[in-house]
Amino acid sequence: MDFGLRDEQKMLLDTVRRFIQQELQPLEQGIEDSGALPREAALAVHEKAKALGLWAMNMPESVGGGGLSAVDRILCEEQFGHTSDILIRRAFGNVYEPLLECRGEQRARWLEPAVRGERTCAIAITEPGAGSDAAGIQTHAKLREDGCWVLNGAKHFISDGEWSDFFLVSARTGDKEISMFMVDKGLPGFTVGKDQKMMGLRGTPHVELFFDQVVLEPLALLAERGQGFKLAMGALNVVRLAQVGARAVGKASHVLEQMTAYATERKQFGQKIGDFQMIQTMLADSVIEVNAARWMVLQAAWKLDQGLDAREDIAMVKVHAAETLGRVVDRAVQLFGGMGFCKELPIERYYRDARIYRIFDGTSEIHRGVIAKQVMKKGAALHDLHR
Repeated sequence: MDFGLRDEQKMLLDTVRRFIQQELQPLEQGIEDSGALPREAALAVHEKAKALGLWAMNMPESVGGGGLSAVDRILCEEQFGHTSDILIRRAFGNVYEPLLECRGEQRARWLEPAVRGERTCAIAITEPGAGSDAAGIQTHAKLREDGCWVLNGAKHFISDGEWSDFFLVSARTGDKEISMFMVDKGLPGFTVGKDQKMMGLRGTPHVELFFDQVVLEPLALLAERGQGFKLAMGALNVVRLAQVGARAVGKASHVLEQMTAYATERKQFGQKIGDFQMIQTMLADSVIEVNAARWMVLQAAWKLDQGLDAREDIAMVKVHAAETLGRVVDRAVQLFGGMGFCKELPIERYYRDARIYRIFDGTSEIHRGVIAKQVMKKGAALHDLHR
C-alpha cells in the first residue's frame, strides 16, 4: 500500500481545505449561537460547492459524480471533519450509494437530479424500536393488486429530513423481507414530524417521519424486492468508514492542532504549559491515537478499492476512530481548563459533538460484538486446520 499523495490528490485536498476554511468555518459560530443554518446561507454554500465540482464527489463519473476512489474520498472526508456537520451536508451533499441501483426512468427522476444537486435526499432506516438492530424495523409496505405499494410506519433521528426532497426508506415487505423505496416528500399521508433536538450537532435537523397509508407507485421500489437490508447495510458501511471513521480522525486532528497551539502559548507558573510532562503526555497520546486511527481508515479504504471484503476492518475503524475522538476532545477540555468548558471557545462544542460518534451507525458495543464473532470464527477455523 502506497499512500503517497499524487499531484491531483494534493490539488483536490487543497481545494477542499481552502473551501472549508474560507466558506464554512466562518459560519460555525453563528450556527452554534442560533441553533440553525439560515436557508440563504445553506443555498449559498451549496451553489459554491457545485461550481467547484465538489458536490456528489462520491458518485461515479458515469452518472455525473466526482468519481473518487475510496481512498480519495477518505482523504476528503478527513478534511470535512474540520467543520460542522451541517455545513458539510449542505456543501458537499449526501448522495447515497443505493441510488446507483436506479434503472431507466428512476435514474432521471431520482438519481441524476440528486447527483446534479437539484434534489436532495436522506436515508431513513432508524425507528423508535429499531436503532442498532436495523433488521428489527416495523415500518411496512403492502403490495396492492395494481402494483402499487401502501406504506405505513414511522422513522426517527432522520438527518436532513427538513431539507430533503425525497427519502430512501427501508420497509418490511414480508415476514423476513425488507425492501427499500424512494419516497417523495409531499405525498399524501407522508408527514415530517418535529426536529429532535440533540446535545450536539447544532443546526443539523434530526426529524421524525410518519407514513399513514402512503401510496407508492411501482417505480418507487429500489432494486429488487427483498434487497432493502442489503442496500441499507451497504450504505451504512460506507457511512461508518467515511462519515464516521474519517471525519472522526479529521475532528480529532483539528482539536489536536488547537491543543498544541494552546500548549505553546498558555503560561502557568512562569512557563508554557506544554513544558509540563503531564501536558506532553496528553499531546503524545493524542498524536499516537489519531495517527493509528488514520492508518486504519486508509487501510480499510484501500481494501475497498481492491475489491476486498473490508467489513471487519470497517467495524474496527468505527470503534477505534469514534473512541479516539472522544478521548482527544476530553483531553482538550482538560488541557484548556476553564476555557475548555466555556462557550467562548469551540472546545466545549467539539466535546458535545464527539459523543454521538460512539452511538450512531452502530454503537461501539455492537461493533465489538461483530469483531469478536469474526475473531472466534477465525480461531475455530485454525483449530480445525491443526487438529
